[in-house]
Amino acid sequence: MKPVIDADACIGCGVCESVVPDVFQMQDDGKAHVIKEAGVDETQVQSAADQCPTQAIKLE
Repeated sequence: MKPVIDADACIGCGVCESVVPDVFQMQDDGKAHVIKEAGVDETQVQSAADQCPTQAIKLE
């Protein structure tokens, strides 16, 4: 499974980056972006998704 961020739903709070910084990174547009799709720890990514206040993170 790979992590995907809904850019329209992302508010740039940074929770995902603080939980899994090797997968998510805040960028100049003020939103989180996926910087690593393959070989991610799905448990950690799911934790980031669960903590996202706008539920902008999905695992596909």
